[in-house]
Amino acid sequence: MPALAALLIVLVTVAVMEGVAWSSHKYIMHGFGWAWHRDHHEPHRGFFERNDLYALVGAAMSISMFAVGSPLVMGARAWEPGTWIGLGILFYGVIYTLIHDGLVHQRWFRYVPRRGYARRLVQAHNLHHATLSKEGGVSFGFVIARDPAALKRDLKRQREAGIAVMREVLND
Repeated sequence: MPALAALLIVLVTVAVMEGVAWSSHKYIMHGFGWAWHRDHHEPHRGFFERNDLYALVGAAMSISMFAVGSPLVMGARAWEPGTWIGLGILFYGVIYTLIHDGLVHQRWFRYVPRRGYARRLVQAHNLHHATLSKEGGVSFGFVIARDPAALKRDLKRQREAGIAVMREVLND
């Protein structure tokens, strides 16, 4: 496979993974998978959260695609694009870890952005955490963040409609 095609597959996969992450976060983590995700929305002690199990799901997706693309695993049935898709999933996982766990939740390093897109990402994710339950909420993506003012309006409408239960800080 030409290097340019492989690079394109990796980049497209990284972009698609934001959509996969958004829909997984909204419909799985805030749906039937809430039992694993709940502790991420609640104060807790310790470094690890049950929510970290979702990282293992992402790793399994990446490893599976590497296996599908590997002649050592699949023999003649290996599908080379699988390797590049696996690499794209891995890169998205690294980006997610740096942005979500690092920048937003400061699990790996301490840095509070004062302006720019990094600040917008932090604000959007903090607004996501403004709800106390799996219902309602905004900003389910991890790399693409809407305008915080628009997210606040959405949260206000959800609260007024009785959809979202808000933390006291934002009830004013």
